[in-house]
Amino acid sequence: MTSPIHLAVVGVGNCASSLVQGIAFYSNGGANEAIGLSHWDLGGYRPRDIRVVAAFDVDRRKVGRDVAEAIFAAPNCTTVFCDHVAPTGTIVRMAPVLDGVSAHMLEAEEARGFRLAEGPEPDMDEVVDELRARETHVLVNYLPVGSQRATEFWAEAALRARAAFVNAIPVFIASNPAWARRFAEARVPLAGDDIKAQLGATILHRALADLFARRGVRLVRTYQLNTGGNTDFLNMLNRERLASKKVSKTEAVQSAAERRLEPENIHVGPSDYVAWQNDNKVAFMRLEGLLFGGVPMNLELRLSVEDSPNSAGVAIDLIRCARLALDRGEGGVLEAPSAAFCKHPPRQMADSAALDALEAFIRAPAVPLRH
Repeated sequence: MTSPIHLAVVGVGNCASSLVQGIAFYSNGGANEAIGLSHWDLGGYRPRDIRVVAAFDVDRRKVGRDVAEAIFAAPNCTTVFCDHVAPTGTIVRMAPVLDGVSAHMLEAEEARGFRLAEGPEPDMDEVVDELRARETHVLVNYLPVGSQRATEFWAEAALRARAAFVNAIPVFIASNPAWARRFAEARVPLAGDDIKAQLGATILHRALADLFARRGVRLVRTYQLNTGGNTDFLNMLNRERLASKKVSKTEAVQSAAERRLEPENIHVGPSDYVAWQNDNKVAFMRLEGLLFGGVPMNLELRLSVEDSPNSAGVAIDLIRCARLALDRGEGGVLEAPSAAFCKHPPRQMADSAALDALEAFIRAPAVPLRH
């Protein structure tokens, strides 16, 4: 029998809400056990094996509350698909703010923006002590886009606490050679960067770009425009925080195309904030190509998804992969899980090749568990 996976969550926002709801939902066998998950059993671990043992945020409506309550507090606005989440016994603690909150988010109306908690912010030693005391196996980073210094703080904390680090946002840690080397030398697993949704705009755009290539259609230009009304989109109204996000999403599509497009012929990224959409994300895509004889064609589509649940199942798989790596004594970047589950892994693979590599990673020989 497998041991529990002790999970720490940084940023108790919409993504964390969907993740915790999902753990509760599938712990009770939800929807015949398999619907919505690519792996019900992953290396011997099931969703019910994940236990949130530590959580950190900066909003006064979440800090000091049990995780089971905090995930439903404003400004979270994602779909509630599991309305009974049992108390976890884990209280959300204050996180260091650093660059984790954009100034305009503090100025937004109360139902939408952040409201900073009062009290001292913990330093590195305090955070590491908490992670160790909770015997944390995996730390998942759900900070807002553009949180460079804050993400580096938590990557460092994971290293010192020897907890696997799952970087779900587009600040480059796994794809940064210096960070990758440090995690490899410490023999601590690292996965990232920027989690790929279950069936979202990026994976769909990649599939279409690959389809063009496989059918001999020359892709000449493309765009992807996204709108949403959650705190992620509100945060990204500060365009200075968008640089890594655009790189991450654009490279995910470029890597699936037959040949790289010139920058002026590809635009992929968040476009605008529409408050009433809440956690619903709408993506508009257009791909223009040349068929046989150079005859032009184009394809346009509209995708509407609940943004946070769309990534939660992927997060559950990535967390379990990180625990498997810990069990095996593996450190450094987890290449196959990162390529399968993230937009900006250190090494891009075709999606079919990444899934094959992922299954090989999961089936690798078992070794005694690390407790």
